Amino acid sequence: MLAGCGASKSSNQVKNKVTWMQTSELSSMDVSKMTDMISDTTLNGTNEGLLRMVKGNRLIPGVAKSYHVSKDGLTWTFNLRHSKWSDGTPVTAKDFVYSWRRTVTPKTAGEFAYTFDHIKNAKAINQGKMAPAKLGAIAKSPYKLVVHLTRPQSYFKYLVSQAYFFPQSQAAVKKFGAKYGTTSRDMVYNGPFKLTGWTGTNDTWSLVKNNQYWHKSAVKPDQIKFQVEKDPSTVVNQYQSNKLDVAILSGQQVQQYRHNKQLHIRKNAQMWFMEMNQKKYPFFRNHNIRKAISLSIDRNQFTKKVLQDGSTPSKGFVALGLGSRNGRDFADDAYVKSAVTANSAAAKKLWLKGLKQTGKKTVSFTLLADDTDTGKRSAEFIQSELDKLPGFNVAVENLPFKTRLTRSANGQFQMVLSSWTGDYPDPMTSLSNMTSHSSYNNGKWTNRQYDRLVEAAEGKDANRPQQRWRDMVKAEKVLANDEGIVPLYQAAVPQLVKPGIKGIQFFPESPEWDWSKIYRTK
Repeated sequence: MLAGCGASKSSNQVKNKVTWMQTSELSSMDVSKMTDMISDTTLNGTNEGLLRMVKGNRLIPGVAKSYHVSKDGLTWTFNLRHSKWSDGTPVTAKDFVYSWRRTVTPKTAGEFAYTFDHIKNAKAINQGKMAPAKLGAIAKSPYKLVVHLTRPQSYFKYLVSQAYFFPQSQAAVKKFGAKYGTTSRDMVYNGPFKLTGWTGTNDTWSLVKNNQYWHKSAVKPDQIKFQVEKDPSTVVNQYQSNKLDVAILSGQQVQQYRHNKQLHIRKNAQMWFMEMNQKKYPFFRNHNIRKAISLSIDRNQFTKKVLQDGSTPSKGFVALGLGSRNGRDFADDAYVKSAVTANSAAAKKLWLKGLKQTGKKTVSFTLLADDTDTGKRSAEFIQSELDKLPGFNVAVENLPFKTRLTRSANGQFQMVLSSWTGDYPDPMTSLSNMTSHSSYNNGKWTNRQYDRLVEAAEGKDANRPQQRWRDMVKAEKVLANDEGIVPLYQAAVPQLVKPGIKGIQFFPESPEWDWSKIYRTK
């Protein structure tokens, strides 16, 4: 596909096609049920919400051509443009209302349902206490959507740009039934591209230009072909033989290419951490045990000697770059150095104390991780660090991404390496995940003080920026000191890009990529 350039027609075909590597499988295209970054970025390419996130944390009009916020911050009115689904039917305010109701309905089990909590009645609906029809999102007319919040939420404008706030066609959901969002054919699209060639289980798929998209004239590529590659040597071979235009390197490969102009180190807001299943395994509820596990891991060695890809040790759960005040980054303000700094002597002492408190002499647990090269090397390193604790026997199980994700969400793990990428430039994009009621709190860590601080930041202090900041800083410190999870590192994407590929738009937060401006010069 990418070889040769004979006649003018062939040249044009080559110019507008790009082959892009992905590290994991595509999991779901169901707006209400997707949970992972691959699905999120693909949905962002194929669908569109009220607003669109672009580089520099800017928002531009999407389906909504304009919007207005009331003085008290509780009523948001969106004026929609006349756009269409890929099947030619109109996208209307009812599609947003239906989508949001579907997500917060308990039987849907949407893991992003908690992000709708500020919308009137959303929480009660998700708890099964109220009918979905009572949601505070109203289609005043086919092209006017009014949203009523229960309390101000300054970053609501960023939320409506995210995939979980996208519209859904009720007719399409009914038509495709249980297959909806499970293959490229069982879905309709209202964004720059349509998804093709995805069966639900295969490792290749493509985005092709959506001729029904309202702004199709601004979409440059005709096709972006995605290919999952997990073996590092295969990745390089594919790239060097021009079978990949964009590839992600791993480990020492980054050092080998460090002087090559085709290497781009992209710092994102993805945080990797370890969760311990505190609901099913009371052993992990012991603070000394959790603290010992965290202190036994040398994050500097992990990032510099094992990962070697530009990733950096995490300062906490919230990534650097997700918020600042008075020139100070949130991650710096909330930094608890002692919680993420290796100390083998202290770790052993705390571990032995924890064993005594739990009545154990030896314990055996399994650590789940992805079956990617990075996942395997990460799990091996963590295993070697934890094996230094007396009587701690750690086994490793590497699983395909989709399987690991499902096991994590269902609590079918003992310990697991997880990640989270911030959706919007505010610390709450991460902090809200660790409240006791969040569906993303897979390890089921609970702390009343933490819950109260997050609730204050989202409630009584929502319109008091200084106090809200203090609430969030205190919450992050509570999480760090209690070792609710074990923060590991902030990821980087070491990417090789062919010299002829231009227009790649990357931003640290979700959805990371805007593929609509990519083009080939040769």
